[in-house]
Amino acid sequence: MKKLPEVLVSAYRVRLGQASVGAKAVPHYFKWLRYYLDFCDKASLSPRESKHLPGFMQKLESKGQSDSLRMQAQKAVRLYYDLMEAWPEEAAPAKAAAARAKVSAAPTGRETPLVEADEFVFRKKGATAISSDWSPIILELEREIKLRQYSPKTLSSYRSWLYRFARFAGTLPVADVSAETAKAFLTSLAVDHQVAASTQNQAFNALLFVFRHILKRDYELGDSVVRAKVTKYIPTVLTRDEVAAIIGRLAPPYDLIVSVLYGCGLRMSECLNLRVNCLDFDQNLVIIHDGKGRKDRSVPMPKKLKVALGRQLERVAAQLERDLEVPEFAGVFLPPSVGNKSKRAGLDYQWQWVFPAKELTLVPDEGAYRRYHNYDKHVNREVRAAVRWEKIPKKVTAHTFRHSFASHLLAANVDLRTIQQLLGHSDIKTTMIYTHTVQSRTTKEMISPLDL
Repeated sequence: MKKLPEVLVSAYRVRLGQASVGAKAVPHYFKWLRYYLDFCDKASLSPRESKHLPGFMQKLESKGQSDSLRMQAQKAVRLYYDLMEAWPEEAAPAKAAAARAKVSAAPTGRETPLVEADEFVFRKKGATAISSDWSPIILELEREIKLRQYSPKTLSSYRSWLYRFARFAGTLPVADVSAETAKAFLTSLAVDHQVAASTQNQAFNALLFVFRHILKRDYELGDSVVRAKVTKYIPTVLTRDEVAAIIGRLAPPYDLIVSVLYGCGLRMSECLNLRVNCLDFDQNLVIIHDGKGRKDRSVPMPKKLKVALGRQLERVAAQLERDLEVPEFAGVFLPPSVGNKSKRAGLDYQWQWVFPAKELTLVPDEGAYRRYHNYDKHVNREVRAAVRWEKIPKKVTAHTFRHSFASHLLAANVDLRTIQQLLGHSDIKTTMIYTHTVQSRTTKEMISPLDL
């Protein structure tokens, strides 16, 4: 099968997001699209014409595909048709230039926006018109983020804010976008949309990155932006009994995942990204690589979890043996720093996830299957169910166990600096928020330290 053009992959992924297709199903939708395009290519058919879909469905039925899979394939192709309605029949540079000129001349308002990506032109219906100049900026943003090896969440966040800023700028050419435009956008977030201070700061950092590294322009806003009001936040903390009740209600492996979250004070991403080589049973350490801010740290391995973690690794080893029997299995997903050096490292036991996903993931571009780690939404779903069952009247997420970890240590008179190190906080002020979750045990009696 032919490799899909990068611009088609990007646009189709956006369309899948608009259709609320889950992340787990996205690779399968790409698979059906590749099959459909290959079907049309072999029969010399135009893939844009929906009249060829029944023939493709008959082909799948003859191959023994189930009804549910055929329905999924049909939806995948129909989403492709929706996407093609917004693209020109011929992706010629001259036609794309003419389309850009037409949009540039359009008045500001609820017009059909146009975003150019390489040789294609993509229009997103029902949104404010934006300048086509933003397309190469968005692509450059993705390259710069990947070059600096920022996390995928950072890329997703910055890209989302760039899209919102482009819609705010409307048909204003990128060359005319200035710090004043950014100031107006950030002020609008606080005044018109009343976003939280953290949300406005996230937008500020995204635009700062774009102005400095993509547009190569000054971005000095100073105090000219109306700042969103900072509200005092006190995290939700569970009691020890509540933690025990929730963990006791969870089924494997979620009981162990939550135990690690609470016992080690890890973030969700840090816990799910643990690999076999992150557990040092000799030194009783859990090593976190590339945590928030791409920092490494180590935390003590809870003694009560040592046996359970050892049994979990036995299950991981057994799972790997079964995966190796799958002909198309290419190993686990690897960090770029490892995968670029050795393509077969994903098959090594040391690089397997401590908490692997239940099913393999199809990678369309590779034509192979890889194993991902367990999904955070699954963990939160199980936690919510356990909280409802135990009738705990608190808003509890997986991150609540990290808050509880810090608060319980502070209540046990553990030094604040030590807690900061365990949590991986860069600033002690971030850790000090937990002083509001623990009752003060200081005495108000005047006394000399000599008398203590």
